[in-house]
Amino acid sequence: MESLYEILDHFFGLDPVHRQLLVGSALAVGGILAYLLLRRKPVKSIPVGEGWWGAGEKPQSEDESIRPFTVETSDKEIEDLHGRIDGSRYTDPLEGSAFQYGFNSTYLKKVVSYWKNEFDWKKQVAVLNKYPHYKTKIEGLDVHFIHVRPTSRPNQRVLPIMLVHGWPGSFYEFYKILPILTENQGGLVFEVICPSIPGYGFSEAPHKQGFNSLAAARIFHTLMERLGFSQYYLQGGDWGALITTNMAQMKPQNVKGLHVNMIITNRNFKTLLTIILGPYLPSLVGLTQEDVRRLFPFFEKNVWEMLRESGYMHIQATKPDTAGCGLNDSPVGLAAYILEKFSTWTHTKYKDLDDGGLERKYTLDDLLTNVMIYWTTRSIVPSMRFYKENLKGDFDKRVDASVAVLVPSGLAAFPEELIHCPKAWAVTKYHNIYSYTSMPRGGHFAAFEEPQLLADDIFQFVRKVEKC
Repeated sequence: MESLYEILDHFFGLDPVHRQLLVGSALAVGGILAYLLLRRKPVKSIPVGEGWWGAGEKPQSEDESIRPFTVETSDKEIEDLHGRIDGSRYTDPLEGSAFQYGFNSTYLKKVVSYWKNEFDWKKQVAVLNKYPHYKTKIEGLDVHFIHVRPTSRPNQRVLPIMLVHGWPGSFYEFYKILPILTENQGGLVFEVICPSIPGYGFSEAPHKQGFNSLAAARIFHTLMERLGFSQYYLQGGDWGALITTNMAQMKPQNVKGLHVNMIITNRNFKTLLTIILGPYLPSLVGLTQEDVRRLFPFFEKNVWEMLRESGYMHIQATKPDTAGCGLNDSPVGLAAYILEKFSTWTHTKYKDLDDGGLERKYTLDDLLTNVMIYWTTRSIVPSMRFYKENLKGDFDKRVDASVAVLVPSGLAAFPEELIHCPKAWAVTKYHNIYSYTSMPRGGHFAAFEEPQLLADDIFQFVRKVEKC
């Protein structure tokens, strides 16, 4: 790799004196600009706003009751699934292609055979009902959530926390971390509220255009207030990271702390300066050696990889209903579309394996339970629409893009996350970072894949905030 000086020589033919002057000037200007960006007085919150996403006109009043809900199934539902599976058609994969072209159909046949002949949906429904489920009407939508209270023990401090999932996940992603969070850990324990994003799983889909992460954030604040909480912690990954970040920006007085395992920042001058100088002068731009390892070469490890992995996003951000028609009609197509993400987003090298590495971190029962939540609720299309609603305009010009997160923040950087965000970038968005952890292993679906690691990081973050 050429050094920075060699690159300058190549493009500008500078002698050593002028070369050093140019680099010094660039660093000085960059430092001043970065300082000014960080010193700007942040706007403290974003507008709460209001919305109505139900069918038809908004009524004068809304039923605010909280109703118990039970996940159910039937023989007819299972028979329909099996009939559709039997009618599926497959295309043979290219020789030696593994998961490079998407979900390998040879392995898909094995998954589908297990799905029909061994997977017990009734048993998994009982697993889902292990925790108490509820629904309540907010802004015209039936919002589904589970509410898990810890066992009452003497001398333990109970703190409320909301966990928010993303796509193509569901509330079920948190079933392995729930027992850890609700078990006394050194006198500290959580009361967990885990909602389904409207349009996902058992939450009603919006009937009107425009439902984005800001609307979800407002609805989830209303949910917490309806449950009687005035202050609470938040945790999220994927869309859940954006929604909980918006919640912290919207009502910081209600959020005791925010923990995310996908770190979202805006493009700015400091990011550009880091990319340019990071490989040569990492400490000058605030990068650690771990940051350098994860980031560079930047285009190979970030830009090109993201381009390879973001085709789904362009479809869902433009014409979700078109692709969604086939996925909503074919259980095999739906499984391939969803499970391919649980392969590649867990570890990018899994695409070189004939089975996509799916069973290295997950069981087929767990993976197919998540797929069944989408299948039985017919929620794949509205879940895909969430991309269009959030990305239909310039994301950097949204109201939340210019508002810093001022609440205590804990950031968990998993090594196989889609894009690595160093702390040097994170501080431009999250201005009150209590902990930034470079996690030893794990990918995009942290709670599903590494529940103990994620729980440990949540506990250490909250202890710092609570000073206990």
